Amino acid sequence: MAKKKDNTETITMQCGVCKRRNYTTVKNRKNTTGRLELNKFCRFDRKHTPHKEVK
Repeated sequence: MAKKKDNTETITMQCGVCKRRNYTTVKNRKNTTGRLELNKFCRFDRKHTPHKEVK
């Protein structure tokens, strides 16, 4: 059987303060074309910081 082509990709989230790559998540490229930015908890800084999508 042929596999169905999927628009989802695994992306990595990088902390805006310490620049470490802490999180991975899945994103649908068809629905969300821009870069994702979320406030997530950084265990190295021990606080909530903005995390941006990196390649």
